Amino acid sequence: MSTDYLYREYGGGGIVYAVGHRHPDTDSIASAIGYAHLKQKQGYNVVACYLDELSSESKFLLKKFNQPFPLRIKDARSQLDETVMDDSNRVSKDSMLRDVIQRFDEQHKVFTVQDKRDRLLGIVTNSSIGETVLHDTSRSIDLLAKTPIENIARAIDGKLYYAPAKSHHNGKVSILALSANNLKFYDLEDRIVIMGNDTNFQLEAIRKGAAVLLLVWTKEIAPMVLNEAKKNQCAIILSGHGAMNTSRFLYYSIPVQLIMGKDLVVFNEQEFVEDAKAKMMRTRHRAYPIVDQENRVMGLTSRYRLLNAPKRRFVLLDHNEAIQSVPNIEKAEIVEIIDHHRLGDLTSDKPVSFRNEPLGATATIIAKLFIEQNVKPDWDVAGLLLSAIIADTLNFKSPTTTEEDKKIAQHLAEYAEQNIDLLARDIFKASSVDLLKDLGKLLEFDVKNYTVAERNIIISQYTMYRLNETNALEEELVKVMEQYAANKNAYLWLMMFTSARDNGSVFYAAGPGKDVLPLIFPNADGEKNTFQEGIVSRKNQVVPKLFLYLREGSI
Repeated sequence: MSTDYLYREYGGGGIVYAVGHRHPDTDSIASAIGYAHLKQKQGYNVVACYLDELSSESKFLLKKFNQPFPLRIKDARSQLDETVMDDSNRVSKDSMLRDVIQRFDEQHKVFTVQDKRDRLLGIVTNSSIGETVLHDTSRSIDLLAKTPIENIARAIDGKLYYAPAKSHHNGKVSILALSANNLKFYDLEDRIVIMGNDTNFQLEAIRKGAAVLLLVWTKEIAPMVLNEAKKNQCAIILSGHGAMNTSRFLYYSIPVQLIMGKDLVVFNEQEFVEDAKAKMMRTRHRAYPIVDQENRVMGLTSRYRLLNAPKRRFVLLDHNEAIQSVPNIEKAEIVEIIDHHRLGDLTSDKPVSFRNEPLGATATIIAKLFIEQNVKPDWDVAGLLLSAIIADTLNFKSPTTTEEDKKIAQHLAEYAEQNIDLLARDIFKASSVDLLKDLGKLLEFDVKNYTVAERNIIISQYTMYRLNETNALEEELVKVMEQYAANKNAYLWLMMFTSARDNGSVFYAAGPGKDVLPLIFPNADGEKNTFQEGIVSRKNQVVPKLFLYLREGSI
């Protein structure tokens, strides 16, 4: 049955992540890539992912079939860069308060001040504007004293007739336009003076030390006034408004860098939504900037945005246990599970599509989906799926192999123009011995955890073409295994080396329960770590016997 309805339900082009298990093998990687390829051909935004480092085998096959590495993902929780952000309402540090006020409306109440490289410098809000315009005049005086003459001219829609090289205004303002008296009672030293078109008053104000004349109801400047202004370094601006609006708009000239808030609550775009919400609940800001690693502003967020932020959505391939899945998968939304293992412990808030078949590889199920939904995979994806089936069934020697695996593999081989036996040889040779140089990495490369009779059991498996290099590692390997077993509080840690060529495995054991191993897989007389012919499947041959012995004390 098609699961397209699960993707249509979400709409909006939201991403769904297709991901295999931790310590991914080729089946896990190929299944994620194959499923994402299928859904993309159907028009859905599904992205293939992986969790931990790729094996040399998987890297070899990705290169062979021209596939880029999937997206590496480390946590199931959604990040801020996946949420809807509001516009940053960018202004430069040299912008005037008027520039912000003119843009102010229901959608624009918070403005980010940014430099030329879009890096965050500060924030301007209605609160910071109110403090400047409405509160203590001493603060306004201090700010106006630092405001360039050019800003003042623009703020009052004025024409700048003259500006000295260095202004000396102190931010104090005198309004003389409505006065009929002479100026002998006024202290105008270094002040900004608003006055009318009386030439004598203008000359007197300049001589009394005014720093700036803002002239209202005046069409032109007398030459003698302009000369006197230059002589006394007094700026002259012809205002585009009357006295009252000039006095009001004058304070809109203050640069935003002088009033912006710098003590900010800022989030990085890679922060998790749940962490940002927790921080946000301890503050009371209207909006919060989101920046990238270089402090460049990506947008603004708010309580509303984060409370309504969607969870990440996942399709889980080749596993259905929480311990094998993406960290914090319980905080994400599972859309679908496709697997060939035993049932695990995953739960979900909503019904999900769950397809589990007793086949040799999850890649077999993915290939069947292409056939069922009448979609042709690209040849390279078909080759990768074929490789996964070969790898997971040990070229059909594993007891997990079914006739359906063989049938689907033959179909893929014909479509991708691959010889199965030659491809199998290349796959298992690509299982490089590089891991054997790092025994810790080897133990954690393909590892599964089990709980049996309240005991922690860990089984690692490493598939090679042949086992001629493992004997030299035996002594050091067991030492490392004992350390790992102690650190993980494991009752038993098994290391299973499997030969694809010889169709069998060699075992090593560590932990308090290590003496169980020869009881389940006896050694030949006079031998230790005997090659166990035909034992290649951890899932079907090792785990059932181990479970039976530990639960019942016999096999």
